[in-house]
Amino acid sequence: MRIGHGIDAHRLVPGRPLMLGGIEVPHGSGLEGHSDGDAVSHALCDAVLGAAGLGDLGRHFPSGDERWRGASGVDLLRHVAALARDAGFAVSSAQVVAIAQAPRLSPHTAAMASALAGALGVEPSRVAVSATSSDGMGFTGRGEGIAASAVVLLTRIS
Repeated sequence: MRIGHGIDAHRLVPGRPLMLGGIEVPHGSGLEGHSDGDAVSHALCDAVLGAAGLGDLGRHFPSGDERWRGASGVDLLRHVAALARDAGFAVSSAQVVAIAQAPRLSPHTAAMASALAGALGVEPSRVAVSATSSDGMGFTGRGEGIAASAVVLLTRIS
């Protein structure tokens, strides 16, 4: 078994849809980024890549590469899951915590978990998504951005 941990954060900006965990969350701003800025999916990508010993998100999807401009976070996660399988690993379980003052994310966590599980190719019961705020502290608390932290357990494919 291998454990991976990933963290991602993006600034909120007007004029973009807010994509988190592979779904669009209603909000007046979205996350800045070369891709769709989906911090939840990106954190999980980094966790999977790290656990499989495959580097990080920037190595596989550099921001200077136009192929990935506007790419969906779940499409990146689907690609990362395939890389992990090619390296001989399968996702046993994953947990992601999204950190945002606004919008309230708890009504959307089940849909996020389902979308992430689909991208990973696992049953939804293997993926947990939760949300918290930072009680007004830091960049997430001031509503300047959203962060996410993910942990994943990979097992060797026999």
